Amino acid sequence: MREFIVEADGGSRGNPGPAGYGAVVSDAATGETLAEEAEFLGVVTNNVAEYRGLLAGLRAAHALDPTARVHVRMDSKLVVEQMSGRWKIKHPDMKPLATQARSVFPPDRVTYEWIPREQNKHADRLANEAMDAGTKGGTWSPATSRAALGTPPAVPEPSGPPGDATAGAAKARAALAESRAAGSGESAVAAGGRAAGAAPVPAEGAPPGERRLKTPSEPQPSGTGGETTSAPGWSSAPDLGAPATFVLLRHGETPLTPQKRFSGSGGTNPSLSDAGREQARRAAEALARRGTVQAVVASPLARTRETAGIVAERLGLDVVIEDGLRETDFGAWEGLTFGEVRERHPDDLNAWLADPGAHPTGGGESFAETAVRIAAAQEKLVAAYAGRTVLLVSHVTPIKTFIRLALGAPPESLFRMELSAASLSAVAYYADGNASVRLFNDTSHLRP
Repeated sequence: MREFIVEADGGSRGNPGPAGYGAVVSDAATGETLAEEAEFLGVVTNNVAEYRGLLAGLRAAHALDPTARVHVRMDSKLVVEQMSGRWKIKHPDMKPLATQARSVFPPDRVTYEWIPREQNKHADRLANEAMDAGTKGGTWSPATSRAALGTPPAVPEPSGPPGDATAGAAKARAALAESRAAGSGESAVAAGGRAAGAAPVPAEGAPPGERRLKTPSEPQPSGTGGETTSAPGWSSAPDLGAPATFVLLRHGETPLTPQKRFSGSGGTNPSLSDAGREQARRAAEALARRGTVQAVVASPLARTRETAGIVAERLGLDVVIEDGLRETDFGAWEGLTFGEVRERHPDDLNAWLADPGAHPTGGGESFAETAVRIAAAQEKLVAAYAGRTVLLVSHVTPIKTFIRLALGAPPESLFRMELSAASLSAVAYYADGNASVRLFNDTSHLRP
């Protein structure tokens, strides 16, 4: 079994401030550098940047050999102790990143070691190069980095027959580089749904018409049942098996929905209106035609249980209740319109719009707390429904949070998404920790 060394680092000039990460994968036996990763992250904290570096390094190692053992070396005592299980992870922005990092390789194949900063110079240099490039409006690339140093590529181009270890490593690095060059990172996906030049491929088990960006470590579905094929510019990745696919259905309308009133888990718990029940029936018919949903899981609130019940009856399935899927508690804002909240609680509203850790008036639940709850529910459900397609009937904030976490998007992205009643979205979770998202609000099933 191969063994890799992953060295990772992240930094933030201001904490939070302009941030970036760097990660290096090397062969434990030879010391040969096999892959370099770096990215400018925009404005985040130092710790978030360190976790993003860890995640990038693990994913790069997985792209080279998903069966390998990995030894992670970082100068971040916090990340090393938390990932080793000795310290608790309390920060809501780091919990989902740690969850993703743990899912890349089986935990028994990854070990962690703290090292002094002077022993982590390679990853630190990459992180600073990414920050330098990003603050100047550019993008870090391996070619630019090596040219600046005047050094040759870390691994030579393969000279042996296709499929040998060197060729596989080179192909994996080329795929990672092409992904970055094509703009298929989180920022590009969040901005436009798919990056220019990246070929979309069907996502198994997703609603009709779904397309997702292919990441280098994901299998390329061939339509022949589990085989993988190569596409130009992408590596021949290992077969990771069928993903856990969550088809996300927002509940149908309630009497509060057309009035755009805050309706969370701490309000009157309204049932569906007649229009909402009709929306649920049409969603049920659309899902029945698709024929891919294997289980139905719902939030415990009345409107989601009712929507889920209508769909599950049509599909011949039972409804499982998951408390983690409930809507955010909006405190004293429950039942009010946005304008009414601005008139009555302007300071609290401004704080809430500016800070994901801020609470609605009267307590309630912050978006940061919601994110922690959704990340825990995601981890639980992915483990329970691995390889299956599951309908999750939930609410605006939880569904947006699933999408945000899958994209690695910042908390403020919640305010940049629109989610119609009874709309369908989907997220597929793969064995290497990657996720793919359907980035549009599908309500075609609502038309008569």
